[in-house]
Amino acid sequence: MPAAFATCDLCDAHKNDATGEFRVLPPVFRDFGAVQKFAGPVVTVKCFEDNSLVKAAVDSDGRIDTPQGQIGRVLVVDGGGSLRRALFGGNLGAAAARNGWAAVVIDGCVRDTAELAGHAVGIRALAAMPLPTDKRNQGEAGVAVQIQGVWVRPGDWLYADEDGMVVAARALV
Repeated sequence: MPAAFATCDLCDAHKNDATGEFRVLPPVFRDFGAVQKFAGPVVTVKCFEDNSLVKAAVDSDGRIDTPQGQIGRVLVVDGGGSLRRALFGGNLGAAAARNGWAAVVIDGCVRDTAELAGHAVGIRALAAMPLPTDKRNQGEAGVAVQIQGVWVRPGDWLYADEDGMVVAARALV
């Protein structure tokens, strides 16, 4: 994880940003993983009620090399805000933790919440829903996505703690 940070301090420092390079996600996400504070560079997936690309992402190595050593990336999933199907569950949470992902942020639902709570990875989503997705191999990876009306792009940095989540066009700490 990058150096110590607090999202409130990041917001204080960037509250007058008019460039759009600093953005705050709305406070509609719940914590489901064992890690509540996380940060890292963003990887994106856009899908709707089909988690094929989410599985492919977390099955891959979530770490990148930096001058400070390896750090985990943050998978941001634009699930269209669907509350009808879960895009992420216990098996994918285990894969994300095993493969070094810092976190998964889902504009949609998760399932297997008791399992997710035991995985050493940050997991944020809108709600829990026991119904799984269909597997149709549809969606896009590595594209700009809108998460609750906020643009998030591959390579942005996402910072999350107990107070919320912020996104920046570059590393801030």
